Amino acid sequence: MRHTSFTFSVTELSQLFRAWFAIALAFGILLNGGFALTPKFFFLVVVAAFTVGLGFLLHELAHKAVAVRYGCWAEFRSFDSMLVLAVLMSFFGFILAAPGAVFIQGRVSVSRNGLISAVGPLTNLFLGIVFLLLSFVLSGSLGIIAFYGLMINSWLAIFNLLPILGLDGTKVFRWNKLVYFSMLVFAFGMLGLSYFLNNNV
Repeated sequence: MRHTSFTFSVTELSQLFRAWFAIALAFGILLNGGFALTPKFFFLVVVAAFTVGLGFLLHELAHKAVAVRYGCWAEFRSFDSMLVLAVLMSFFGFILAAPGAVFIQGRVSVSRNGLISAVGPLTNLFLGIVFLLLSFVLSGSLGIIAFYGLMINSWLAIFNLLPILGLDGTKVFRWNKLVYFSMLVFAFGMLGLSYFLNNNV
């Protein structure tokens, strides 16, 4: 019988790191306008690692934590072909990021499945708020990281809330439509705020 404690196998850790690295690299290339071994490029990869990468990592760990809390086995598995595709697309100025997912085994109700799914986008919204507050007190390079953290985590929440089969939004919508639309409106509000700040600060 598989353990249902919040632990990590060697396989899971290696796949989490692989996905994090690929996402940081892809967004670094995208933000830089191409691949180049320059200080700017390495800085943008670091920015991506602490904004997109952190948002992705904590999103998946939140799913895992709640699933384990409900007595399920849960481990992250990367989608390697999608990671390669994300890096390749970054050279053309856009990214479709589906780095992987937390696979869950165990019996859960519709409401618990909805909660397991909702906690991922909620984590991104929480991170967006944290980055928003940091953007008011940080300046220079750290201020840039905070701004991208707000914008990217808002996008991650919206993307994962899309009611498309396989994404969190489908299960949250099935569980509680009020929660679903409240999260979606808040996510769009955060994204709109990030663009407002970008144009007015």
